[in-house]
Amino acid sequence: MLITPAVKKILGYYESDNPGVKTNLARLLMHGKLAGTGNLVILPVDQGFEHGPGRSYAANPSAYDPHYHFQMAVDGGLSAYAAPLGWLEAGADTFAGAVPTILKMNSSNSLLSKAVAPNQAVTASIDDALRLGCSAIGFTIYPGSDDSLSMFEDIRELAHEAKSCGLAVIIWSYARGSMTKEGETALDVIAYGAHMAALLGAHVIKVKLPTAHLEMPEAKHQYLTHHVKIDTLVDRVRHVKDCCFNGRRMVVFSGGETKDIQDVLADAKAIRAGGGNGSIIGRNCFQRPHAEAMNLLEELTKIYA
Repeated sequence: MLITPAVKKILGYYESDNPGVKTNLARLLMHGKLAGTGNLVILPVDQGFEHGPGRSYAANPSAYDPHYHFQMAVDGGLSAYAAPLGWLEAGADTFAGAVPTILKMNSSNSLLSKAVAPNQAVTASIDDALRLGCSAIGFTIYPGSDDSLSMFEDIRELAHEAKSCGLAVIIWSYARGSMTKEGETALDVIAYGAHMAALLGAHVIKVKLPTAHLEMPEAKHQYLTHHVKIDTLVDRVRHVKDCCFNGRRMVVFSGGETKDIQDVLADAKAIRAGGGNGSIIGRNCFQRPHAEAMNLLEELTKIYA
């Protein structure tokens, strides 16, 4: 595997990591159509756990089959495929070595009472990730949730074990808790959550695209006083990257709910222009007809390439 200068530069940012971790980061960065660019497009399929199978896959019944998603990641030339334990086990042999995989280590569900503080249960182990040949683990935190501190403790332990075994760590950072619904995607909140993920030791950080809304009064004062650029999505992506150790950590942005293809592509262009490292996009792919999804992935990879 020939490591490009762009990838060598990124690997150099992870100064404490062992050769095993750097090898697995290189596998993500040197696989598929974006190999060597320093950018990633990852297919995450954990929505069945989070939202239920009907809500997630009824729009495209082929998507009830775990093999469908493995094959989409392979055919699309994607950087990696992320899923919970059982979903990966269902295709682990057929697709062994075909695409780097990420074991999603914790999950929640939409049947819980709204009165329960947002949290996720650890649903897999590092041994599972090694047994399945994964390159990385994925873990969700909910900054702002009353249960967020226990989530931080969980990922501390899992990240330590993962890194000692040579696995990379990807943290999904989604704000929940006392902020308004609008505040969950506010720039100051998204940037804060991304920074927390970096501080918790993430190699790759996944966040939602931020809006220009500023939620926290103290932060808003600083943004306005120091004229932080927030007007365009490009500006906001660049700020989130700045908040991840001045760009020394990779940040990918979620696609969210299914929306118009042109909007998805416009987001990707802004991510690219703002210095983001790519997209982690699920529902906007597998909820579409197959041909349409593959065309979308082709256009996405062209943008990031």
